[in-house]
Amino acid sequence: MSQQGTFLIYCTEHYKSAKNLTGSQVAALFTEYFVWDYLYSCFDALHTTGMNYIVDDIDQYIAERKAS
Repeated sequence: MSQQGTFLIYCTEHYKSAKNLTGSQVAALFTEYFVWDYLYSCFDALHTTGMNYIVDDIDQYIAERKAS
């Protein structure tokens, strides 16, 4: 598996735990708001940050998409 693929799984699992969601709920949320694409495209910048930052960044990204 690629580094990006492993990173997507890592982010999914941590987001799921941080938000007390199921895997299916996270998958639906990430699909609806194109979070998968965002995480993949920002891998170089995000993989060096902490998990709290990534969870907050995902929340902000989703909030911006909801506002659109």
